[in-house]
Parts: sequence; structure tokens; C-alpha cells
Amino acid sequence: MGRTFDELVAEAAEVSVDGWDFSWLDGRASEQRPSWGYSRLMGERLARASAALDIQTGGGEVLATAPVFPQVMVATEGWPPNLAVASTRLGPRGAVVVADSDEPPLPFADGAFDLVVSRHPVRTWWDEIARVLRPGGTYLSQQVGPRSVFEVVEFFLGPQPRGDEPRSVEHARAEAEAAGLDVLDLRLEELHTEFCDIGAVVYFLRKVIWMVPGFTVEQYLPKLREMHELIEREGRFVAVTTRFLIEARKR
Repeated sequence: MGRTFDELVAEAAEVSVDGWDFSWLDGRASEQRPSWGYSRLMGERLARASAALDIQTGGGEVLATAPVFPQVMVATEGWPPNLAVASTRLGPRGAVVVADSDEPPLPFADGAFDLVVSRHPVRTWWDEIARVLRPGGTYLSQQVGPRSVFEVVEFFLGPQPRGDEPRSVEHARAEAEAAGLDVLDLRLEELHTEFCDIGAVVYFLRKVIWMVPGFTVEQYLPKLREMHELIEREGRFVAVTTRFLIEARKR
């Protein structure tokens, strides 16, 4: 017999969500990966760089996959629990992890880096990226695209307004060019995420806090029970995930 709603929710409500490692979801949720392989591309760019910055590194999980770091490797993170995890993970490899509020300005000099990378930034401050890049330097980022996992968002919050989408590839291109960057590569893919139990949904919403702002189990208990019953009937809850890759060079 499967685990009860109360057992699944209680476990997911108490497990740590520090860092940016989603391995707790193994076997409970799955996410289709983009075809371009961001970690591989990032590693290739870092191997050729002399000074690089990783913005919003989380717990440093993705940056740590790079086989080689440049001579100067810096990462920023704004959430204190992640900051501690990233420092422990990246420090032994010579990277410097800097506390940053994720608001402009970046705490670095003009032209400090020839490479800036970022995986899933909450917001991209294009003018600041252009400022800290050297002429000819590049920015590589995988970003959450428009209305990603909105099936989950709208299940809890109801229909969300459509219209101008700040996470669109069109916005990204226009803002990068306005900041003085030439877009070299821009690709969008629609993928699938599947949640196989309600505990996975609770964990996801506790960790990705901007999906359902202010999410708590207590506040959304009726909707969680409704989704649990849906998953029990259908075996999973499926959502569409959008991701885009952008690479741009400073003029």
C-alpha cells in the first residue's frame, strides 16, 4: 500500500531545501533536459577563460561540474544557506564565493571578467553584465522561459494573466542588445516535468519559492489534497517546462 497524503506531505515539509541540488526528487519527479547541455557548454567556456563570474550560483552544484576553473573564478549568491553550501563546495577548488543581494550593482570593477555565466537566474541585470565584461567577453546562460511549469502555478493560484512575457526570448535579445551585447546563440525548448507524488510537489514549491510566492503547506492544504488525489488517479502530474539558452558577446 502506498504512503498516505499526510505522510508524504509531512516528510516533504521538513526536509532541507538548502542548496540547488534536486536529488531528493530522484524517483519522485523527473525533468526533461534541454538538448544543448548547459553544463558541458559552461565547462568548455570556463576552460578557455582567464577570469570568470558565475552569477546566482545556488549551492555551486552546477559550477562544480566544470572540469577546469580559470585562474580567477568568482561566484555570487544571495541566499545565506546557499552561500554556506557554495563556499564549502567551491572554496577548495580556489573559487571565491561572494555574498550579493542579486540587485545591481554587482560588487566588481568594470571589465573584471572575460566570461560571465549563470544558470536559471531569477532576473538578468543586462547592464551590469555588460559593465563587468571586458570588450569581447561573453555571457552564457540557461534561463527559465515563459510560463514554465505554469500548470502547477495555476493549479494553486488559478488562471494567470497572459500578455507581455518578460521571460521570452524576444525580451532577452532586446535587452542584451540594448546593453551593448551581440547575441551569438539563442534557443528555446519546451520540455516536460512530471511529479509522481504530492511530496515532490511540496518540496518543489518550498525550493523554487517564486512559483507560488509565500507557499506553505497549511495555506494550500485543500489544493494539495486535491492534487494528491489527481496523482493517485492518473499516476503523475505533468507540466510543461520552458528553457532557453543565450550566449552574447560584449561589443
